[in-house]
Amino acid sequence: MENLEHFLTQVWFVILALFLFLYVMLDGFDLGVGILSLTSSSEERRGILMTSLGNIWDANETWLVLMGGALFGAFPLAYGTILNALYIPIFGMIFGLIFRAVAFEFREHSTNKVFWNLAFGVGSFMAALFQGFALGSVLEGIAVDEAGHFVGSIWDWLDWRSILVALTLIQGYVLIGSTYLILKTEGELQATHYRTAKLAAITTLIGAILITIVTPVVYENARAKLFHQPEVYIFALIPLLGVVLIGLLLRSLNQKAEATPLVWTILLFLLTFVGLGLVVFPYIIPPSITIYQAAAAPSALVFMIIFIGFLIPIMLFYNIYNYIVFRGKVSGEHYSES
Repeated sequence: MENLEHFLTQVWFVILALFLFLYVMLDGFDLGVGILSLTSSSEERRGILMTSLGNIWDANETWLVLMGGALFGAFPLAYGTILNALYIPIFGMIFGLIFRAVAFEFREHSTNKVFWNLAFGVGSFMAALFQGFALGSVLEGIAVDEAGHFVGSIWDWLDWRSILVALTLIQGYVLIGSTYLILKTEGELQATHYRTAKLAAITTLIGAILITIVTPVVYENARAKLFHQPEVYIFALIPLLGVVLIGLLLRSLNQKAEATPLVWTILLFLLTFVGLGLVVFPYIIPPSITIYQAAAAPSALVFMIIFIGFLIPIMLFYNIYNYIVFRGKVSGEHYSES
């Protein structure tokens, strides 16, 4: 029975990781395009960027809602503690997402688009920034008592390490947003995003290298796990694969490929998630509370997994169908100032 409980808990850890990866990958390019819209040189260009998201952005954010619900049901202790510790970053992220959503809709019907353009870009930047703060804080560890309740300060999430993670995540979003726009645009606008993708690839690599160096130096628990045999060989392989993927990405950008830069970027995100998952596991509130301590009752996990088993294929089908229907280029002739 104990083995079954552990297996169910591990399955839910993988499901949550899947939801988080799908959200970061899909809404990541969404937020990246929003951040890039701040640099657009004309209203027409900004309109093309926003039109490329018009039919997909809301579906992308569904995975975040699903992840929050799954965390609450499968790991209620973690849900309560993480939200308590990260109240300000989570509120900032939600505010940014709401701000950009309102701006996206209001802009289309506004005669003066300047404010809503700025609101969309700033909202995207805010959401990405506070997501990075939250990720950095979780990786660093959350102070809890023996019962798993948060006992730290409301500002524990803010330090130079979480700032480094946040800035790197923003660059990652700009990278995947740029590669998405390479696929969706053409001409001079596409050439612009070949350049932004190259720059973002380099800055993301620099941030990843710094995080890789800092992690074993600063975090004692991570250091013990990273240098433990035989896991050390796996953890040594991940950065090497990351450098290879960056090299393949830069080569595809130099060759002016359209689809492969996005593919290499997605694989880079996937590799990063595998690495983070291996570092964190089995903790869900590092460095104290494991997934087994925070898990809900086995009956609840079984009931939820049956429900999720039906829901995941439906959502994946909807997302895939959505992208197939709205595939193709977005050009200036498809955009109107109305």
